[in-house]
Amino acid sequence: MLLTITSTHSPATDLGYLLHKHPDHVQSFDLSFGRAHVFYPEADAHRCTAALLLDIDPIGLVRGRQGGGLLAEYVNDRPYVASSFLSVAISNVYGSALSGRSKEMPGLVETKIPLEAKISVLPCKGGESLLRRLFEPLGYQVSAQRHSQYFSVTLQATCRLQDLLAHIYVLVPVLDNDKHYWIGEAEVEKLLHHGSSWLAHHPDNELIIKRYLKYQRSLARQALARLSDDDERHDDEVAAIEEKISLNEQRLGTVMAVLKNSQAKRVLDLGCGEGKLLRALLRDNFFEEIVGVDISSRALEIAHERLPAQQENRIKLIHGSLIYRDKRLYGYDAAAVVEVIEHFDLARLSAFERILFAFTRPKTVIITTPNIEYNVKFENLPAGASKLRHSDHRFEWTRCEFQAWANGIAEKFRYSVRFLAIGEEDAVVGAPTQMGIFSVR
Repeated sequence: MLLTITSTHSPATDLGYLLHKHPDHVQSFDLSFGRAHVFYPEADAHRCTAALLLDIDPIGLVRGRQGGGLLAEYVNDRPYVASSFLSVAISNVYGSALSGRSKEMPGLVETKIPLEAKISVLPCKGGESLLRRLFEPLGYQVSAQRHSQYFSVTLQATCRLQDLLAHIYVLVPVLDNDKHYWIGEAEVEKLLHHGSSWLAHHPDNELIIKRYLKYQRSLARQALARLSDDDERHDDEVAAIEEKISLNEQRLGTVMAVLKNSQAKRVLDLGCGEGKLLRALLRDNFFEEIVGVDISSRALEIAHERLPAQQENRIKLIHGSLIYRDKRLYGYDAAAVVEVIEHFDLARLSAFERILFAFTRPKTVIITTPNIEYNVKFENLPAGASKLRHSDHRFEWTRCEFQAWANGIAEKFRYSVRFLAIGEEDAVVGAPTQMGIFSVR
């Protein structure tokens, strides 16, 4: 079982600092199921590759097990294919890198660098389509060579090494759909710890959770509920920061006004969450058909519980991802994307742009996002503008950055765009929320 990680970030040998493994040394580690070896097939300033080789002892795995001794327990694919054994090895051998620690180069830990990971033999119960469904939404370019039910896989992305390791740690056992050890509540903690920054927004998060926890329903429900609770806490963080100026109410009121002015009768709320905008739209009989879309099934359940039952004929809730084509969303007058784009990794933002503006293509698109310049005005936001407003935000833009992005989108997809400031406007740093209103040309 072999995993290689290659860096071309200059100098490439800094990969050794991130992994805490010197490129000039071969190191070996004892594990409960065999041994792990780390070595560097290549290491120079331009390209550096670290190899993690697992030497699994199939006899040792069975020895002492009650009822052991069947031929299938000794002769199987476990020593040769990537599985939960690889996840355990990553945790034990690359533990500091997985946790994002480096005393020598702490700044490099947070730097997104060009990385390539190769997994020599990966079982994939679900085929190449599942392989791509799991990794591509995380920003990876995926190459796969099939060998019967196995694949040789290459993943390429510009990302933090910590994120690459966390994605492999969680998703390899999901693809294998098996685990070699007992699954209990400790596995829920591991899953949420290593998936805290990305799992809630993955379009197949429920499948990932169920497979990772070997379809143990109680554990899967617990993990999904806690994932949803984390989202609610994140919303509370923003609410606490913006409380003084009731910014959320101003945002929703402005979105409603723009939608009515555009004469949109059939409206999409993309990334609807627990349905605050949906409820506001339902209170106005001007809007005839309302669709809420979110990647979180738990958020949609909460939204459904809070919607008035007598209005069910006007509204529909859809579980789906905003970075995949969905014909159910075609043909609507307008789409509102309220405080959503900043939750995307920048590498995935282009997929969202294409899906929304090229394929879904509503006549009017309203997008709101925080203005990072205004963060210095929030007294209860630590470190001022150097701190993002929300712990799950991947980025926040200045007014110039947002307008440059929006103008580029308008030009590329044949829309016009105008901008509105939402909230109390400061002469120097502007307003707390910025809005782009796109109209089909």
